[in-house]
Amino acid sequence: MPYLSLRGVESYHEVAGDGAPVVLLHGGGCSLEVLQPMATALDPGYRTYAAERPGHGRTPDREGSFSYADVLADTLAYLDALGLPDAHLVGFSDGAIAALLLARDHPDRVRSVVAISANIDPSGFVEGGPERAMPLDLAHAIEARNAELAPGGAAEVARVEEKLHALWTTEPHIAATSLGTITAPTLVMAGQYDMVSLEHTALIARSVPGGQLCIVPDAGHLLIVERPAFVGYVVRDFLDALH
Repeated sequence: MPYLSLRGVESYHEVAGDGAPVVLLHGGGCSLEVLQPMATALDPGYRTYAAERPGHGRTPDREGSFSYADVLADTLAYLDALGLPDAHLVGFSDGAIAALLLARDHPDRVRSVVAISANIDPSGFVEGGPERAMPLDLAHAIEARNAELAPGGAAEVARVEEKLHALWTTEPHIAATSLGTITAPTLVMAGQYDMVSLEHTALIARSVPGGQLCIVPDAGHLLIVERPAFVGYVVRDFLDALH
């Protein structure tokens, strides 16, 4: 069975392809299905690894609140469990925040970063959120899939949603200046109508030395689902240029 023990939780994960290692990091409230188009876009040429966080998809929740420190620790544990000294990171939303933190705090473990729809402070969210930022049909489909897979059923899903809301309204608090220590090549992406403001996204990109910026037209926060071919092409082009 494709499970690994990560910090006391039996975590579901998937591996595909061959080539340079790329770790895919999903967002809050998602299962690995949202990352499948990205894995496909990177095959052939890259070996992709992806694990579901506690309380997401097929992975049971752990006790306690969520924090980005835990997401970071889980990501490091995943790299260690795979025996990967370093890897390219492609993160979406919460996963993008974890990728930036890993590149900042553990530069020896990171070859490059693609941060998709990240925020470094709750203030980065657009006030109220434009309607186009989160198409309800896509959001409901992702939520339904996650609920279908959850080992703890509807009760677990409800608890996880509460914990995610608490996380998103109180964290992260990452100083933009601290991203100046990142040495890995970095691409920052977001949708034209993202929940994260364009100004905030641009701040992240310009705070990372040599950071590249890509705003995906006619897409919201779920750009990896709305525009999978475009996003996959851009990410692959970025990685290919490094080899």
